[in-house]
Amino acid sequence: MQDHKYPLFTKYLLVLKVIFAENLDMHREIHGWHSPRLNKHMDIAVYGHYGFSLLMIPTAAADYLEYERFQLMEAISPMINEGKVKVYSVNSINAESWLNNNMHPRDKSIRHTQFNEYIYQEVIPFIKNTSSQETPIVTCGASLGAFHAANLFFKRPDMINGVVAMSGDYELASYTKGYHDQDVYFNSPMQYLPNLDDHHLLSAMRSSPHIHILTGSGNYEAPDASRRLSGVLNAKGVPHDLDIWGHDMPHDWPTWRSMLPYVLGAKF
Repeated sequence: MQDHKYPLFTKYLLVLKVIFAENLDMHREIHGWHSPRLNKHMDIAVYGHYGFSLLMIPTAAADYLEYERFQLMEAISPMINEGKVKVYSVNSINAESWLNNNMHPRDKSIRHTQFNEYIYQEVIPFIKNTSSQETPIVTCGASLGAFHAANLFFKRPDMINGVVAMSGDYELASYTKGYHDQDVYFNSPMQYLPNLDDHHLLSAMRSSPHIHILTGSGNYEAPDASRRLSGVLNAKGVPHDLDIWGHDMPHDWPTWRSMLPYVLGAKF
């Protein structure tokens, strides 16, 4: 169908499915359209009706239903159902970028930049049109999704209002296998943030009450990556929470199913 409520999308197809999933005690909608920036169909799962908008980026090469499959949506369902938060979960393109060993590194870098533009130019307007123009938008993710969530916020804090980053590594060089170009630099918070002197962007970051960086200290976690990002933010005078959990919290779903309900309950 052509949906005229979304003027930015009138040039391409918007698909909507309203689904009451058997294993979810909440309202869920699946939206999707052909993205001109990515030149492919992209789906978004939307959970709930009201509240601030939590934009979730998948881990690794997963899809828009990953957080549902691994029961993270169930873990935060009370807050969704009470209207505290409305969740938007997008698809990943990591398998078409840094996790694709068959692509030239420059092509990976280009694809990453295209994903950013998809979020800024398509997803953010969609969120505003399905909530309100004033509703705050907070990015969120775990693992590689934490990197994307943080990068998307730090690049455009004038457009995105905060970030919840769980178990992330904020140095893109960790994924580029030695490749570097200008786009790698400007998509690596640990590279561009120390040199950032744009007053407008820094002021927007400093005014955000919701920069939450969490990590465990257990197996496969890298808490020093979060400590390094916190150090950069401190040097820039950007208020934030650094929350390092114990050695019983590994880089895995049980950790994130504990972290996200805690953050949403205690910090929002």
